[in-house]
Amino acid sequence: MLRLLTVVPVLAMVAILLGCLTFFSGCYTLKQGVTMLGYLNRAVPLESLLTASPDEPVDPAKEEAAGSSDEHTALDKRRFVEQVLDIRRFAITELGLRESTNYTRYVALDRDYLAAVVSAAAQDSFSRYEWWFPVVGKVPYKGFFDPKDARKEAEKLKKKDLDVWIRGVDAFSTLGWFSDPLYSYMRRYPVHQLADLIIHEQLHATVYLKGQSQFDEELAEFVGREGSRIYMEKTFGLDSEEYRHMLDSEADSVAYRVFIQELIAELETLYAKELHKEEKLQQKTAIIRVAQTRFDADYERMFHSDNYRGFSRLAVNNAYLELFRLYYAGGAYLEDLYDRSGRNLPVFIAAAKTLKSRRGGTPRQQLEAALGLE
Repeated sequence: MLRLLTVVPVLAMVAILLGCLTFFSGCYTLKQGVTMLGYLNRAVPLESLLTASPDEPVDPAKEEAAGSSDEHTALDKRRFVEQVLDIRRFAITELGLRESTNYTRYVALDRDYLAAVVSAAAQDSFSRYEWWFPVVGKVPYKGFFDPKDARKEAEKLKKKDLDVWIRGVDAFSTLGWFSDPLYSYMRRYPVHQLADLIIHEQLHATVYLKGQSQFDEELAEFVGREGSRIYMEKTFGLDSEEYRHMLDSEADSVAYRVFIQELIAELETLYAKELHKEEKLQQKTAIIRVAQTRFDADYERMFHSDNYRGFSRLAVNNAYLELFRLYYAGGAYLEDLYDRSGRNLPVFIAAAKTLKSRRGGTPRQQLEAALGLE
């Protein structure tokens, strides 16, 4: 099954919702805010998993129906709790991320994602559609806890002749407004994915620049990935099965991103041409179809797992591709800064903490200056 961008958590949907409630009362904000507050109200202390019986409403029904013995379930719960606590300790004490009560509570859900998020872009360019909210400013996505509401929003955007994409997200940060919980589906994550998620979201709770959603996501994506790698190396060692599994997973992720970036570059060349919109759309469709055929033909050479096989069946459009521009466009730049500054992640994070939305210079320029690399 192709599962993309669900492990790259979206930024601060609830901060948007609850911030909006301070300014106005609307159907969207009320409905999403009430749902999220309901989830938070259901959260139980993480350690309660160690004493919960199979009859207690801690795990989703499909996990209990998986046929695991009580002994195996208890062992799985204990391992999950220990891993989360250790990752939090590492993120706070070794990386210098903000100390908080995030990920100390747990919510049981009956699905494997938290919310459905809608993104949109022009049909003949990578001009992204943005929503404006008080407190956080412009953001290039809008989240819904009920997928039916996401589909309704998508239909409205399609009537504006926009490409639209709906994806499930696993987590988001409330930027310190509330204690962000863990969700039951996260128990099935490999440890490197769990570490990436927690560090990514803790970075959002530590550094947030209003109106700079692309930089915010690029920074969190980079710190989450590198922080997870360091954690795995320190915890399991370079020769461990866990570390090798992480490397294979990251290699697959990189291979996929490279492929998508090449497709984006080809389409950017097309969109820059002086052509009528209809002709651009025809050529766009042909380019995507050829790319998907090539993807299937080269799959065995490119990937270690089957996780990306579904790409050729996706209705790929600009909204989907623009997500990669949002999350990954600055990866090489941040990696370069990291290399030039000595590859010390706590120092890198400390520099990022000094960034300000209204200070002179772009966030990239500010970070470069904070690292002494001007």
